[in-house]
Amino acid sequence: MPLFGILSSEIACSLYFTDTLVLFIGGLILALAIEYSNLHQRIALGTILLVGCSPRRLHFGLILVTAFLSMWISNSATAAMMCPIVKAILTELDKQKIFTIYKTQEEEPVEEGEKPHPSTISMSFYFGVAYAASIGGCGTLIGTGTNLTFKGIYETRFPDAKEKIDFPVFMAYAIPLAVIVNLMLLYLSLQLTHMGLFRGKSKIGQEVKQAAQNKEVLRKIIREHYDELGKWTCHEIQVAVVFTIMVLLLVFAKPGFMKGWMEALNLKGVGSSAVIFLAVAILFALPTQYTFLKYCCGSAPFTGRTIDACLSWVFLQNNMPWGLAFLIEGSKVSGLAKMLGESMKFVALLPSSLAVGMTIILGIACTAFSSNVAVCNILTPVFCEMALAIKIHPLLLTLPPTLGMSFAYHLPVSTPPNAIACGYAGIKSKYLAMAGILPSLWGVIILWINALTWGFVVFPGTKEFPKWAENA
Repeated sequence: MPLFGILSSEIACSLYFTDTLVLFIGGLILALAIEYSNLHQRIALGTILLVGCSPRRLHFGLILVTAFLSMWISNSATAAMMCPIVKAILTELDKQKIFTIYKTQEEEPVEEGEKPHPSTISMSFYFGVAYAASIGGCGTLIGTGTNLTFKGIYETRFPDAKEKIDFPVFMAYAIPLAVIVNLMLLYLSLQLTHMGLFRGKSKIGQEVKQAAQNKEVLRKIIREHYDELGKWTCHEIQVAVVFTIMVLLLVFAKPGFMKGWMEALNLKGVGSSAVIFLAVAILFALPTQYTFLKYCCGSAPFTGRTIDACLSWVFLQNNMPWGLAFLIEGSKVSGLAKMLGESMKFVALLPSSLAVGMTIILGIACTAFSSNVAVCNILTPVFCEMALAIKIHPLLLTLPPTLGMSFAYHLPVSTPPNAIACGYAGIKSKYLAMAGILPSLWGVIILWINALTWGFVVFPGTKEFPKWAENA
């Protein structure tokens, strides 16, 4: 951009170390810390054992734990971690002949040497993990790149906005309907289309019923994988404690329903990024074990031994997706967004509820064919200017479609979890496209209802065009 005279190097560089970007980088580092300690696998397998091991309960457990992990770990990392767990479970089920996990050559022909295509029931597990990873990422600011992209663009364009996009407020807006209700409907949709729910006499329904009778075999398989992890290590416990304290600090910084600790300590300048990097610094400092303490009261000579930290810089450097940082900051100063936004003044003739629905559909449709972070960088500035042109609160036209950009379920290119699940299991795109029809429909409806009902509770000022936006 400096090369073409769009903006100066000073401004361009400053955009790549904002509070939003630091928050995003801190979230990625914390995700790597959880992965480094192997805590994510213990959470996943433990939750599945707790929920139950019949096919339907197992499916629900995988969706639930994937969504939870994706709220704190990037959705692509969550999907990449869960797919091998799904494959291991399905492989054992195939060995025990509990149900068929591959299609026959007549059902789905494959070339000689290629692995057989997963069966309809098997695909339901992979699709559940992929879609739940996308949905769960909508629950927190650090769950997916689009959330932080939106925050950066919105706060840059409207620095005087009264409605602040804080960590607890964002969770309050997204979790009840956009995450929890959406997950319930996702589970119901896949059960209907892929696991013969309410069709007990169908071939798939009979297979699921027979597998339910062998749920103890399923539990044994999951238990074996869980036992392989051994007892809780000091490393896992410390990461879990630091992570829990960080979440509590983020949620109760400015919770809204009570006086937060930031207000109590009069720390107005402290943002969410400071809390996250405090946790990162602690994890770099804490050792994975404390065997050295036995030498504190002893006498020389002491054995020399290197002790790893809870977060290794070598591991971080090798696994950190630094390139994502360049996709997050999407502040646009070229004037193109304003031109496109003003060209959509005709939307002012429609009721505001229809305008909100239109932006949601547009966000989901565009993301189906491109990266959701890239689409968010393009569309959010346009929606900001469009809101000013048609006199609707900017938050009402930008936040719902931002969440919708994670609800693209039809193609592998739409979201990283889609690509990971299809590539890992060898699922053809036509099955993904068909499976995504009902979840996409639910996504549009839920986001639309959320924006016009619960959204007004969380952000009451969005009911009318604000005064601060008149001269924005």
